[in-house]
Amino acid sequence: MPTSELRSPLPGTFYRKPAPDQPNFKEVGDSVAKGDVIGLVEVMKSFHEIASTFDGKIMSFAADNEDPVMAGQVLAEIET
Repeated sequence: MPTSELRSPLPGTFYRKPAPDQPNFKEVGDSVAKGDVIGLVEVMKSFHEIASTFDGKIMSFAADNEDPVMAGQVLAEIET
């Protein structure tokens, strides 16, 4: 199956959870649909949802929770 990359639209800190005491938005192996939130990127106390632009299954995360990320950096690979 082909894979597609989900990339960060802006630089900041990547979060896989909506809050520290909540579970990750998605895990490796989870199904994902277009529009499903897979994480957040925080820039100067402003949180931006990162939504999938593909239907498929999450194969891997290239960024861990609280990792600094750059614009264009791969966040996740999705089997499409």
